Amino acid sequence: MKQANKILRGPDKVAALLLAMGKPLAGRLLKHFDPEELKLITRSVANLGAIRMHSLEGVIEEFAGQFLNGVDLLGSATEVEQLLTGVLTPSQIAELMAEVSDGSTQPMWERLSTVPDNAFANYLLKEHPQTAALILSKVSPTCAARAMALFPRDRRNALMRRMLSMSSVTEPAMRVLEATLREDLLLKASRNNGDDQNARMADIINKMEREQMEDVLQSLAETRPKTAETLRGLLFTFDDVIKLQPRARMLLFDAIPTERVVLALKGSDIGLRDAILSSLASRARRMVEQELSNSEPASHRDVLKARRMIADAALSMAERGEIELNSTGEDEEVY
Repeated sequence: MKQANKILRGPDKVAALLLAMGKPLAGRLLKHFDPEELKLITRSVANLGAIRMHSLEGVIEEFAGQFLNGVDLLGSATEVEQLLTGVLTPSQIAELMAEVSDGSTQPMWERLSTVPDNAFANYLLKEHPQTAALILSKVSPTCAARAMALFPRDRRNALMRRMLSMSSVTEPAMRVLEATLREDLLLKASRNNGDDQNARMADIINKMEREQMEDVLQSLAETRPKTAETLRGLLFTFDDVIKLQPRARMLLFDAIPTERVVLALKGSDIGLRDAILSSLASRARRMVEQELSNSEPASHRDVLKARRMIADAALSMAERGEIELNSTGEDEEVY
């Protein structure tokens, strides 16, 4: 088999070293990685391919300052299973291998077509135009057309001109771009589709009452602090509405019936109430304010149900790429 002169970066270096060590030593080391790190390493081993000795030598010199004689390596999905057997449970291995198989059997540029159009378009709008043009030139024509249909006219036309004059890109630059897209878009899409265990757990916790939610997270934090921290980042409750960008709040409450908004705001914090009212159209805001001042108190159960419905609506819109949750940057629009 002809070996590729592959440049190893990031998780690829870890994957190569683990393969060089062999299962006994690699197995002891793998126990110290968290689930997300294991996924990155698993994916790297499965896609590693043939590695020349001098490439492996460079990696070993970088980490240990010396090189021990060995054999050239060939990473594969089989090697992944052999390394993980005895380290993880069979169900954990099956879950990791399913994800690797889904990702490695289909070229990355084809997999981008599975990302929701709005999410893909919004991502490209935040990138430098030259980077966006390069990405659009690599994905399928159908995928590119769907995304560009959501761009403002001037941006769409400018990107077309850039694509027509696109020059060749070096392999190292393409590797960096592919790694970034895989992390920013494909893994995020996988989580939003419910393929990630943490996302599934977060979806369950999101359906709990606030007190139950906090109790579960506190219990997890005592035994699995990293997991608890990750789950907190995936959760979204009615109180988190105030963290949304103004345009995201406006889009969210455009889809919520007025009577639900009234119920949810009963007994709410003044700051949260003002943020939500400012997101409503003038007529809807007047109706909500009038109802709040004149209506009878609602049962605690009905209020919680209305708030849960609004939080669920926000999560659904985020999964479709229509809004971003807990965004800290400036809101960018797709017209």
